[in-house]
Amino acid sequence: MTIENKIKELGLTLPNATDPVGSYLATKFVGKILYISGQISINEKGELIKGKLGKDLKTEEGYEAAKRCGLSIVSQVKKACGDDLSKVKSCVKLTGFVNSTEDFTEQPKVINGASELIVSIFGDAGMHTRAAVSTNSLPLGVSVEVDAIFEIN
Repeated sequence: MTIENKIKELGLTLPNATDPVGSYLATKFVGKILYISGQISINEKGELIKGKLGKDLKTEEGYEAAKRCGLSIVSQVKKACGDDLSKVKSCVKLTGFVNSTEDFTEQPKVINGASELIVSIFGDAGMHTRAAVSTNSLPLGVSVEVDAIFEIN
C-alpha cells in the first residue's frame, strides 16, 4: 500500500503546504536529511487553534491541535519530495512545543497527537525520537507547534 493510499484509508486530508511568512525556509535538505520548520496548530478551516493548555484547552484538544501540526508536517514533506511520499526513509525526530500554564504537565500526551499521526501514516518508518516542551507563549497565540527531521531515500 502506498503512503497516499494509507492517508486515504485513514480518512485524512493533508492541508496545503504553506510558505514561510518570515526570514526562514519551510524545509531544508542537508544531504538526505530533511528539516521541517515548526508547523503551528491550524484547523481544517484554516483558522489558528489558539489557547493555553491547562487554562483554555484540555489535553484532548491539545492532542487534536498537535495532530493538525503533524498533518502540516506531512504536507511539507510531500512538497519537499516533489509530491512523492515514498521517498521517506524514516522520521528521525519531532520536537513539540505546548503553550501551557506552569502547572500543566501533560505535554507528552498533547504531542502524542503528532507522533501517533506520523506513525499511523508511515508505519515503522514513522517511529521517531521526540521532545515535548512546555512554553509560556507561541507565535500568534497558537496552542501547539511541532517541527520535524526526516531521512529521505
